[in-house]
Amino acid sequence: MSAFADIEFGKYHGTGNDFLVIDAETYVPDRRALASRECDRETGVGADGILFLALEDRYNPPRVIMTLVQPDGSTAPMCGNGARVAGQWAMERTGSDEVMIDTQAGTRHAARDGDRIAVEMGEPTFDPPAVPIRADDPVLEESIEGLEVSVLNTGVPHAVAFVEDVDAVDLEAVAPPVRHAEDFPLGTNVTLASVDGDVKGEGEGGFRQRTFERGVEGETDACGTGAVAIAAAARRLDLVDADAIPISLPGGDLEIRFDGETATLLGPVEHEFDGEVQSTHFSSFDL
Repeated sequence: MSAFADIEFGKYHGTGNDFLVIDAETYVPDRRALASRECDRETGVGADGILFLALEDRYNPPRVIMTLVQPDGSTAPMCGNGARVAGQWAMERTGSDEVMIDTQAGTRHAARDGDRIAVEMGEPTFDPPAVPIRADDPVLEESIEGLEVSVLNTGVPHAVAFVEDVDAVDLEAVAPPVRHAEDFPLGTNVTLASVDGDVKGEGEGGFRQRTFERGVEGETDACGTGAVAIAAAARRLDLVDADAIPISLPGGDLEIRFDGETATLLGPVEHEFDGEVQSTHFSSFDL
């Protein structure tokens, strides 16, 4: 038995990191199946994930509950660019210039900053149990599966490798062994960074980034938690002493700002188009 219904969505992207946005009140019998089908860039709409958003506008500022279902059917506790998209979506509906976003990694404040959306990302942590990684001490510039990485959690785990030129590295070859390494009980995202300009002293330079995302199981045009991971790791390793760090990605530019140890992610969000997809009812794997 199967039943079909039209599901309305909005297609958004944050610096190339693209999502289908569906109102969480919409009945979707199998979110995992829908994400697997419609995130496929050949047979579906194409996206890095589906954001199911529930708006609670009785609060001041308004709140939005965010659930990200990734193309492999898993849910991610946090997504920086997804949170910025959620913020934009909620602001469009409420007229407010700030919202609170409830994620599995905690509540995040989002605000309009000129033509960008800024999301407070909390304090990155290098504490092994919090990453999590099987280690007694913070992992800084240590070899895992042949890649020298520093490991931290910015809402989700990241293994960050600083290399001479991100474009010269075969990311699809070097990332999967690290992403699935036994060191990481929940797996990890793998992020490469290379210096882009003068990042010391004047603070005018930044980093170039490429990220292999857990759950997408491939490279994405942008990764907000990865950008925060680069900035936090660079500060920890004394590669940069600025409080505002620009990050250049295949999909565009982001900026990471620090107030003490608390990071904020800033970048543009674009509402590309609206559409409908068909839901197929399956009795298993309902979220």
